[in-house]
Amino acid sequence: QVQLVESGGGLVQAGGSLRLSCAASRNIFSFSVVGWYRQAPGKQRELVASVTSSGSTDYGDSVKGRFSISKDNVKNMVLLQMNALKPEDTAVYYCSARTVINVEGAHVDVWGQGTQVTVSS
Repeated sequence: QVQLVESGGGLVQAGGSLRLSCAASRNIFSFSVVGWYRQAPGKQRELVASVTSSGSTDYGDSVKGRFSISKDNVKNMVLLQMNALKPEDTAVYYCSARTVINVEGAHVDVWGQGTQVTVSS
């Protein structure tokens, strides 16, 4: 069974930085898309950043220019560098990976348990 384990969350002051890591139990090349989502209390889960197997990236509008997603293929990790953090970035951050299982586009998503990021003002 594929597992994703997040780490790196914590408490940071506004303007500070955090680096989140997502460790996958198998080669990250096996996933079509890997990425980070977040969910704040009372809000819908939203995309933070994603990267495809071909290297294409996507970022949520609220984090563009501040966050950067990358892959470490040797260590089977997906990293999220978060800079210039704001209180509104406070949320539980989840790592996710998608595997496409047929030509019609059916897929299976795997999610980590999440890591809390709290940004104080």
